[in-house]
Order: sequence, then structure tokens, then C-alpha cells
Amino acid sequence: MQPMWAIGLMTGTVLDGMIDIACIRTDGVHVFDFGPWKLAPYPTDLRGLLGEAVAQALTWRFEGAEPPIFAEAERALSRAQAEAVAQFLAENGMRPDEVAAVGFHGQTVLHRAPVPGRFGDTRQLGDGQLMADILGIDVVYDFRTADMRAGGHGAPLSASYHAALLKRVHAGPEVAALNLGGVGNVTWWDGKDHFEAFDTGPANGPINDWIMRHGAGEMDVDGAIARRGRVDEARLARLLDHPYLSAAYPKSLDRYDFTADMADGLSLEDGAATLTAFTAGTVGRSLDLLPTRPTKLIVCGGGRKNPAIMAALGERAKIEAVPAEAVDWRGDAVEAECFAYLAARVLAGLPISFPKTTGVKAPMTGGIVARHKR
Repeated sequence: MQPMWAIGLMTGTVLDGMIDIACIRTDGVHVFDFGPWKLAPYPTDLRGLLGEAVAQALTWRFEGAEPPIFAEAERALSRAQAEAVAQFLAENGMRPDEVAAVGFHGQTVLHRAPVPGRFGDTRQLGDGQLMADILGIDVVYDFRTADMRAGGHGAPLSASYHAALLKRVHAGPEVAALNLGGVGNVTWWDGKDHFEAFDTGPANGPINDWIMRHGAGEMDVDGAIARRGRVDEARLARLLDHPYLSAAYPKSLDRYDFTADMADGLSLEDGAATLTAFTAGTVGRSLDLLPTRPTKLIVCGGGRKNPAIMAALGERAKIEAVPAEAVDWRGDAVEAECFAYLAARVLAGLPISFPKTTGVKAPMTGGIVARHKR
């Protein structure tokens, strides 16, 4: 397939009120050029609507009819993201007909991993056809459902893109990519043609929730609160005994599988310190599971901006951790770039999930392609 310009969209489970938008030129295998990117804010009322949709999803848990709020939030989210893309195009002098596709991840409100005897489930809010009709661009969306219907975990989907980025910087099996969003995930590449990936454990999610629960802001800015606290080492040791952390992969997590309740009874500072240490500790346990334990991590996602987490990775995971920017990756754009890349792969009929990433029996493509009205 000829290289194409594709736009990717990502809104994370931390619900930070931002839409990540990024453009790359790719054939779904190689990344030829990096185009513009932007963090665009959601309207304030939409952020509250999405928060309520997530809250109702946690009560629903795939039992019975979907909460009516899903339809309302899906329309509002799809329109808001379409409008953000239209503005992005205008700001960068790009025409819709120059873009082959938009990779629209949507907003995850609930994810349930498969267990023996039961397929998993996932729900991302996002109306790809509505977006395609608004923009006049084909939209690829609902990337995870087909994988889960085939028995996979539906996550992580970033592995093929992380591997493409690792190839660009000539990394080998001694270097892995780590994304720290609401949940963490790691990608290991053998330096040739094989990669593996899985969710490591909680990342920013429980820390952010702990800070908000105490009315101390929306996140631990610069890790300042955690750095004033003391880790409850006994509690941390118990938390690191969680069976998920030693389980073989493929495996995946929902944003709320590990919560801020893990720090109940601690002070604001000690709780933040303990949750931060736990995030790093889960990464260390995860690295032990890989075919070759890497000596260096390239860290993407919001967690790379938290010096307390980055320091804890060295102390608790026993690894050199560098932010994405250290190797000229665009740390705030990587996840959005990923879905531009996956959109190109879907259009090319290439697989987006694999036995050693999501656990499907054979590599498979996925996603739904919504064609715009011509």
C-alpha cells in the first residue's frame, strides 16, 4: 500500500479533558513522516458527562441494557472530536481529501478481560459514521471488539506501533516501550520481527483518584505530594503479591481494576508515595516476565512527566527509564499516532492484534471502517 496521511485520536481513561490529535504518514508498516499534533481541550460540560458515563458503566458491568447516558455521551463525544479534527486541519492548512483516514479510538468506559469459559467485553464510546459524515473523511473505529469476540483481551493494541518506533531508533531486545496512562502497558521487541505486549498494572489512575479524593487537585503535579510522603513498605509488599502481577500474559486490565482504595488509611502524602511506588513495582514485576529483561525503558504517556514515578522506576523496577523525548519521540502524541497507524493497517488489511499481545489465536485485523458520503 502507498504511504498515506492518517490522523489518530485518543482520549485516555484518566479523563484529563484533552483530545490527543496526531498526524503521521504511513503505509501501516513503516512510519515515513510525522505531521502536526495537538492536545485539544474538551468542552467542560462534556468532561462531566463522560465522567458520569464511566460511573454508570461501573454499575452496569455489561449486565442488561446499556445505560441511556451512553448514547448521549457518544453523540456529544463524537461531535466534539470531529470538530476538534476540523479545527486541527484548518490550523495546519490541510484539506480533508489529503487524509486517508481518521483512527478514532473513542472513550473507554468499561473493559472486562476474558477468563476461562467467558469471553471478555469492552465498550468504547464513539460513533465513527457520525464523525465520517461531519468531516468528509473515512473513519476507522471500534478497534477492540473484534479481537475480544475472537477470544482476545482487546488490549494492548499499541504493540505494533511501539515496535515500529523501536525499529526507527534501532533499539534491540534490551530496550522496551512503556506507556503510563490510566493503566500501564509494556511492549518488548526482539529486534527482528517479533514483539510481545501486555498491561503491567495501574499507572496514573489510582494516583490521580487519590489526589482528587483529598481535594488536592486532579493529579500529583511533578510528583510533589508523593515526594513528601513515605512509602508504606509492608502494604506495598502485600499489594505486589496480587496474582495479576505474576500471571502469564497475554493479560489486560480495566482502569478500575486497581483503585485508590489501596491507600486507604494513609495520609495524603504517604498514600501518594505508596501508590507511586506500586506503579513502579508493577512495572518491575512485568519486566521479569519478558523473554529478555530489558535494561532500558522508553516511557510514553502522562506518567513520564511525574518525576516521582520516573525515579521510582529506577529504584523499584531496577531499570533505566527515559522519557520518550530522549529518543525524539513525541511523548504526548504517541497514543494518538498509534491509532493513525492502526487505521492505516486496517485499511491495508494488516493485523492489529497478535497472539503475544492480546492473546488471539492468530494475527487478525479489526476495527470498523465508516465511509464518508461522497
